[in-house]
Amino acid sequence: MMAAGWSMVACDPAAPGEALDEDLKRVAMEAAPDGILLVDRSGRILLANPAMQAMSGYGAAELLGHSLHMLLPAEAQAAHGPQLQSYFAQPARRPMGQGRDLWLLRKDGKRLSVDIALGHSPHGSGVAVAFVRDLSQLRQMEACMHYHATHDTLTGLLNRWQFGLQVEQAISQAQAQSESGAGPASFALLLLDLDNFKAINDGYGHDVGDQVLKEVARRLQVALGGSATLARMGGDEFTALLQPCNEPDLRQRIDALLHELCRPCTIGHYALNFGASVGAAFYPQDAGDAATLMRYADMAMYDAKQRSRSSYARYASAMGEAMAEKVLLHERLKRALDRGLLSLHFQPQVQVLGGQVQGVEALLRWNDEQMGWVSPERFVPVAESTGLILALGEWVIDAACRQAGDWLRAGMPLRVAVNLSAQQLRQADLQQRLMASLARHGVPPHLLELEVTESAAMTDPLQARELLGSLLAAGVCVVLDDFGTGYSSLAHLRDLPVSRVKIDRTFIGPMLDSPADAKIVKAVIALARTLGLQVVAEGVETAEQLRLLRILDCDAYQGWLFARAMPAEQIPALIHKPVATLLAQQEEEARGA
Repeated sequence: MMAAGWSMVACDPAAPGEALDEDLKRVAMEAAPDGILLVDRSGRILLANPAMQAMSGYGAAELLGHSLHMLLPAEAQAAHGPQLQSYFAQPARRPMGQGRDLWLLRKDGKRLSVDIALGHSPHGSGVAVAFVRDLSQLRQMEACMHYHATHDTLTGLLNRWQFGLQVEQAISQAQAQSESGAGPASFALLLLDLDNFKAINDGYGHDVGDQVLKEVARRLQVALGGSATLARMGGDEFTALLQPCNEPDLRQRIDALLHELCRPCTIGHYALNFGASVGAAFYPQDAGDAATLMRYADMAMYDAKQRSRSSYARYASAMGEAMAEKVLLHERLKRALDRGLLSLHFQPQVQVLGGQVQGVEALLRWNDEQMGWVSPERFVPVAESTGLILALGEWVIDAACRQAGDWLRAGMPLRVAVNLSAQQLRQADLQQRLMASLARHGVPPHLLELEVTESAAMTDPLQARELLGSLLAAGVCVVLDDFGTGYSSLAHLRDLPVSRVKIDRTFIGPMLDSPADAKIVKAVIALARTLGLQVVAEGVETAEQLRLLRILDCDAYQGWLFARAMPAEQIPALIHKPVATLLAQQEEEARGA
């Protein structure tokens, strides 16, 4: 029956030169990794290959001659009959990827996430063939990636990005409650910073410091209860969303929190004492948007830290120190931009196999005459919040293209990568500006690489896909940056037109000691491979990390292991230095460390 059923959906056996040997057909059916079903118009199963039997848990005798309904969840059975008849009325090929949330019901009652492709007999015999692919492992991998993208790896609390979404959602809920006439709704946003945590890290080591952060997360959950939304923002900063919450209630909860955090803590053989400074801001009393609430809570926290150890401050309009610094940074940054006082440093991107430098990433640097070197972590957020990021980004692109042109004319064609902000992605004429800069400096498009974060692309997914696709078509390289720290959806990785993926340093750094991070790195590389994308690892600092990336088949890396970011004039010497000598030095330094 297998041979007869198969011939109904294959070519005409009588056609010379087209017929396949029946034994080969049988081998192909039995070896196929996807499940294969033949069904008639009534939905009766005519054939099921071994993969389909294994997937469903039913043997061949249990499947053949029975209705396809036995493989469908109850909620899908009613609609299946009409859908099947509609398909036979107008049969057409249906490729994989056309359906969402398709489920197969196994014999043991478990559900499998599947994808299905359909074909039909060319002879009008009323037989259809279904190819069924088990997506369970893929879904588990995506769920794992989503968890790690939305949670802090160390503490298990939400991360900064996911917490921001929770605050936005709380604002929407409060607005809806107010508009419905149910009365005003308020909530409190807390920002907490540990006191003297640096001394613990420096005195007892980072392992003890990590245990302290885990203990703080546990105590936050104990003190604030299950109704609080908690997150680790990075370093020793934590946030909490208390909803609903009024001011008298907040005071009691803060007292309980500070009392809990001040209790002595034993980590290994060490008895430690630590506290925290806490700042709070209220919605809607203090601010009506998430960014301002966070900024005001931050102001209040710094005010508390200046008062005394383990104290609390509620935001007040008089707290203007942070705002004053923002204004100062903005004014001096604009002055530096106008007067040409900014510069670019370049960090090499190196092939994992062979060690050749394949390109560099351009990184903005600012050495202020009064403040000295100002970290991008300080001035980039200011530029983004004031709108200066557009002018700053345009300067970076033009300076990077100018340098790429200089290297090209010196016989050193290096691909230069620049970072694009979310605001730049929304510029209607961004592509025209990019192409004009390339032409002005005589640089072919393939020597420019644009790095875009998932979060930036997802602010307007349709526009981002259109723009990035157009840039790719023009020859510009496009990289999905910091993959794993934003949305981390397989759909985004598949749909966004990119040529490479960058794995964020937050996964690379701990991957030797963290099986979870190592699995994420391995999964991203495997997913990128299936989509034909290259992978770059950020923040590689040790030879051991490089060895693991080589085993995992990563394409390229950048990090202090090879070189820190450096002025443009230092790049040629690094490029021309023998790779074997350079790698040997790195290995020796790694062993010495």
